[in-house]
Amino acid sequence: MFADPSNAAIVKLFSYISEDLANVVDLVLHHVLLHVREQKGIDESFLSKWECRTYTSDEYDEMQRTLFDHLCPLLIIKMLPMKTFDDLNSSVMYGHFSQNKMHGSRSPELDHDCIASFLLSRALCEFEFEDVRKLSAELCGRIHPQVLFPVICSKLDMSVDSKNVLKIKTCLFSICTSLMVRGRESLSHPLMHTIKRMVETVLLWPCLNADSVSKVQHGCIDCLALMICVELQAEESITDSTSDRIRIIGKKAAGDSIVTYVMNQFFHDRKEQTSNPEFGEENCESVAAVPLSFRLCMGNVLISTCQKISESCKKHFAAQVLPFLIDSLKFELKSEIRAACIQVLFSAVYHLRSAVLPYAYDLLKTSLKALRKESGKERMAGAKLIASLMASEDVILENIAVGLLEARSVLSTVSSSDPSPELRQLCSKLLACISSP
Repeated sequence: MFADPSNAAIVKLFSYISEDLANVVDLVLHHVLLHVREQKGIDESFLSKWECRTYTSDEYDEMQRTLFDHLCPLLIIKMLPMKTFDDLNSSVMYGHFSQNKMHGSRSPELDHDCIASFLLSRALCEFEFEDVRKLSAELCGRIHPQVLFPVICSKLDMSVDSKNVLKIKTCLFSICTSLMVRGRESLSHPLMHTIKRMVETVLLWPCLNADSVSKVQHGCIDCLALMICVELQAEESITDSTSDRIRIIGKKAAGDSIVTYVMNQFFHDRKEQTSNPEFGEENCESVAAVPLSFRLCMGNVLISTCQKISESCKKHFAAQVLPFLIDSLKFELKSEIRAACIQVLFSAVYHLRSAVLPYAYDLLKTSLKALRKESGKERMAGAKLIASLMASEDVILENIAVGLLEARSVLSTVSSSDPSPELRQLCSKLLACISSP
């Protein structure tokens, strides 16, 4: 495979024998390390030619060979079973990290003395092919949390301070992958609190229409959403363990629940700079205004969670979030937040499906109230929420049937008098659906 890295047949063969390779994993990884130590790095000029496509035909062929050569060891590692990364005492996998893991080494030097160091180095290298960096970052997510988080937390901290968007995205991708493949083991790592704090810092950056900042903030939103998904899965998996149940209840009472934190930030326009157990801060008393853009990001976290949540957790998520949102809407003063909240409810109806059944009638009442608001965004969001409810399963339609007479009256008014042609058209279509036998 090293001799002919672009040969798809060899890659396919590796995927077939991956479980067998686990029996000789140290030998495989040893050969990978030997190979990568001999690889030549690429410089800024090389990368610029590749990205700008300013190469000659001969240069292109050479660049393609270099790309496949850099991808090859990563593909081999990717095809090894997940358990390959579990042995913290493996010198070929973790090298000097094996000694540092219990001491929280925060600024390790990244070299090629072990696979973990190689992956982190490639993922965070600024002069590397994008495909190589992405695959390296994905594989970093498999690294044991005791090794990954001290390193990635340190790198993320430095990247946030320097506003290095490229490295922030890489760190977030590795963290998200770790949450997906290791779940509760990653979420429960002590440094996750620090990571959440840095995610908050990035979400507080003014966007100013900068595409790069917007993309990294989307990464932060997805990261928080995955934390919520893992948190809910952990709660669902606790059945008989009294000690685990007590621990979960204790976390929620202390304000340590991620979903509670997100909902509170969404609806509270004052951020306590104090005793915030979420971020390990104590003995402050000042408060600061939370920017509207940050609050809207929290709404997007809930939307992202609706899209990512597993089937088994949908009812639990709906029970935690929907009553709170519906009730909080009654007291929210900012129309932008009210409109965003209704968009979250729309997403919940669309993605959570039958899990919203106990709240369907309240959702209908909320949508009708929104259609009477002055804000065009609220009215449009309300109409879309009604559309989502009416497109739902029969049990939900039966639940909201008692409110359809009022809905017909409101939709009739909006369809004939609203200044927005788009909203009038949507309400006319909804009215036709209600009126048809």
